[in-house]
Amino acid sequence: MPQTHRPLAAALWMIGSILSFTAMAVAGRAVVGLHDTFEIMLWRSVVGFGLVVAVAAALGRLGEVQSRRLGQHLLRNTAHFAGQNLWFWALATLPLAQLFALEFTSPIWVILLSPLFLGERLTRVRVLAALTGFGGAMIVARPNFGALDPALLAALASAVCFATSIILTKALTRGESIVSILFWLTLMQGALGLAAAGFDGRIALPSAATLPWLGLIGAAGVIAHLCLTKALSLASASVVVPIDFARLPLIALVGMALYGESLDFRVLLGGCIIFLANWMNIRAENRRHAAAQDSLKS
Repeated sequence: MPQTHRPLAAALWMIGSILSFTAMAVAGRAVVGLHDTFEIMLWRSVVGFGLVVAVAAALGRLGEVQSRRLGQHLLRNTAHFAGQNLWFWALATLPLAQLFALEFTSPIWVILLSPLFLGERLTRVRVLAALTGFGGAMIVARPNFGALDPALLAALASAVCFATSIILTKALTRGESIVSILFWLTLMQGALGLAAAGFDGRIALPSAATLPWLGLIGAAGVIAHLCLTKALSLASASVVVPIDFARLPLIALVGMALYGESLDFRVLLGGCIIFLANWMNIRAENRRHAAAQDSLKS
C-alpha cells in the first residue's frame, strides 16, 4: 500500500474499532443484569474463539499459533480478564462517557508500569504526561474521598489491568503473530470465565433474549482488537490514538440517546486533558525515535 494511503486506511480501521467498542458497551448494558461478569466473559470468549479459529482456518493461518510462550500468554490474559470483568461491572452503574474517559487513562498507567515490566526509563516528559493524565482522571471521576464509589474504583482498576495487558502484549508481539495472540486470548479467557462462573456451581446459559447480545459482545471484542492492531500496523500511535479518542464524544451521545445520560462538561474536559497527556507522551516518543534513527544514519 502506498505510504500516502496508510493514514487514511488506518483511520478507516479505527472507525471499525470505535464502532465495535461502542457496540460492546451497549450490548454489555443489555445483559449485565441478567448474567454476572464472569458469565459474560465466558460466552464472549466462546464466540470470540469460534470466530478466531474459523477466520484463521479460512485464511490458512492456524499454523501461526505457537505454544512456546504459554506462561506469558497466561499472565497477559489473566490481567486482561480481570480488567474486562471490572469494566463490565462498572458498566452497570457508571455513565458510559465517564467509564470510557477513565478507560483512556490506560496509556498513563503504561508509562508508570513500563519501568517495572520493560525496564524503560521514566523521563521528565513521561512524568509530566502521567501527572497531567491523572489530573484529567480526577476531573472525570470527581471522587468523594469520604465515600468512594466502588464503580469508580473498579473503572480505574480496570484501566490499570488493561495497561498491564498492553505492556505484556507489547512483549508478546516480538515474535508472535496477531492470530496466535487472539487464539490464546479467547481460549484462556474462556477457561478463566468457565472456572470463575462455575465456582458457585451455577452457570446461566444464554437465553433467547441474551444470546444475540452475548454474540455481539464476542464478535465486537474480537473485531475491535483486530481493527486496532491493524490500524497500528499501518500508522504510528500519534495518528491512531487521537482517532481512538473519538470514542468519548460518540459514547456520550449514545448514553444520552439510549439511556438519558446527561452530557457532562467535566467528563469531556477531563477526557481532553487525558488526551493531551497521551499526545504529549507520543510526541516526545516520536522525537526520541527520530533522533535515534538520525544518530544511526550519521
